[in-house]
Amino acid sequence: MCGGFTCSKNALIALNILYVMIGFLLIGVGVYARAASVVTNLPIVGGILACGVILICISMLGLAGAVKHHQVMLFFYMIILFMLFLIQFSIASSCLAVNAEQQQQFAEQGWKTVPKNLREQVQEKFLCCGFNATTTTSNNNNNVNIVNTNEPSCDIVNKQCCVDSQDPLCHCGPCGPLLEDKIDYAFKLCGGLGIFFSFTEFVGVWLTVRYRNQKDPRGLPSAFL
Repeated sequence: MCGGFTCSKNALIALNILYVMIGFLLIGVGVYARAASVVTNLPIVGGILACGVILICISMLGLAGAVKHHQVMLFFYMIILFMLFLIQFSIASSCLAVNAEQQQQFAEQGWKTVPKNLREQVQEKFLCCGFNATTTTSNNNNNVNIVNTNEPSCDIVNKQCCVDSQDPLCHCGPCGPLLEDKIDYAFKLCGGLGIFFSFTEFVGVWLTVRYRNQKDPRGLPSAFL
C-alpha cells in the first residue's frame, strides 16, 4: 500500500516535476493566446501566463522541501500553492465566463494600446478599417472627411476592398468582427486548461500536508520538528 513516508516523498517530487511542465504549458498557452488574438492585449489571458511563471518558481521550492523533508519550506510551499490555486481557478473561471460583449471591450482596449503601425498591418492583412467603426479619409468633392488621428489610414485597404465597386462611399468593414473568433478561442483555451490544471495544485496541497506530518524513518533528530 502506498501511504508511507517514501511513497509520499516520491509522489510529491513527481508532482512538482509535473508542475514545472504544467507551468511551461501555461506559459506557452498564454503566449499563443496573445498571439492568436493578433493585436489585442487580453489582461485575463496575461493572468494565466503569470500563473505559469509563478507555478514554475514555487515548484522549485516544493522540490527542495520534498527532498530534504524541510518543514519550513514545505509550509510556505503549501501556503503559496494554495493561494495560487485560488488565483488560477478564479482567472480561468473568468476566462470561461466572459461573454462576447465583454470580450469585445477587452479587445477594443487592447487595440487602442498597440502601436499604430501594427494596427495598420492588421488592417492590410484582414482588409478592414478601424475596430468597431470604419475610418474614411476620402478626398472626393462632396464627401465629408471623417478622420481619426489615432487610427491608421484606411486609404490603401479601401482601394482593395472597393476595387470592383462603383460606390464613391465604399469602404472596408471594421476589424472587430473579424477578430471575434480568435479572441473567443484564446479565452476558452486559457480558461479550460487553467481550470483543469488548478485541481492538480489542490492535490499538491493535500499531499504536502500529509507528507509534513509523516516521520522520517531514518530517525534523524532534525527530520521531524
